[in-house]
Amino acid sequence: MHFKILDVLRTQGRISVASLAERIGVSRANAYTRFEALRADGVISGFSARVDPTRVGLDICALVFVTVRQELWKQFRATLAQMPEVEYCAITTGQHDAMIQIRVPDVGAVHRLVTDQLANIPAVRATETVIILDEVLRRPYVLPQPPRPLDSPPGTAPAAPGANQFGMTRFIRAADGRADLQRGTDPED
Repeated sequence: MHFKILDVLRTQGRISVASLAERIGVSRANAYTRFEALRADGVISGFSARVDPTRVGLDICALVFVTVRQELWKQFRATLAQMPEVEYCAITTGQHDAMIQIRVPDVGAVHRLVTDQLANIPAVRATETVIILDEVLRRPYVLPQPPRPLDSPPGTAPAAPGANQFGMTRFIRAADGRADLQRGTDPED
């Protein structure tokens, strides 16, 4: 039930509790109690507006991969926190130590940020920049998916209730097949 609530809130964060209850099929009191439990447990950590970056003049998004001098991580983090162009930063594995996502008005601003600001941070050893051409998908958050049955490959429709597929043979539970036998019909028809 909590995942249903979070799924609705992902696209309708301002929905009323009454509408939320109706969407997930519970009473208003139940929806309110569950919503408040999610907040109290820290699952819902806050609320914010989603802003279209291009509408506020930030037409360019870029990823900057950074190699950091290991002894200067604190300085790197502190300097990065002071840069308003940085939307996101993650410590990574692989060739680089960090990935920074920036939003700026134009390509010249990317160049200035990387060469004038980032390159001049003593903690930064090297950078590699990638301009994002199109953001295909952006979700506010993702939720775990229910596990697929072990006997069905990804992308296949679930089997009818009571029917399990094992290789090429179809097995039907006795209780489910018994009703068909009493009517004189074959369950395979």
